[in-house]
Amino acid sequence: MADQFSFDIISEVPAQELDNAVNQAIKEFSTRFDFKGSKSSIELLKSENKIKIIADDDLKLRNLHDILRGTMAARKISAKALEFGTPEKSFEGTLKQEITVVQGIAPEKAKEIVRRIKEGGFKVQASIQTEQVRVTSKSKDALQEVMQALRANPPDIPLQFTNYR
Repeated sequence: MADQFSFDIISEVPAQELDNAVNQAIKEFSTRFDFKGSKSSIELLKSENKIKIIADDDLKLRNLHDILRGTMAARKISAKALEFGTPEKSFEGTLKQEITVVQGIAPEKAKEIVRRIKEGGFKVQASIQTEQVRVTSKSKDALQEVMQALRANPPDIPLQFTNYR
């Protein structure tokens, strides 16, 4: 029997699910009456991990946000994975906005997760490994307690637990 058990805490958005959610959002807004004759568009920039939105005005931009969030939720992608940039004026009076899809855990967020685990008084060791956090312990129960604590009080990024062994 193993003397150490571990799991990894990651924050990733599956590329295929993101692509499906964006395509569904494009279909949905193209059939809506309030977008007929509009210059609005949604585009996924896969290589940059970004979504580009163009809207006629502020109202249509907010509607596109709602459509995108709804299709993401239907695909079980957390809205916390989206970082909305500031809308910019673009050509012909339209608004342009870039949305960054967060992949991996940023170093400051990883430090916050490790700090939370240490403050929780769990009998585990947490270490930062590039864009993930590894939690190890001699007790599987302690690992389960850490997972439950992070699910009960999650940070402001989506978390997944992998490599549980």
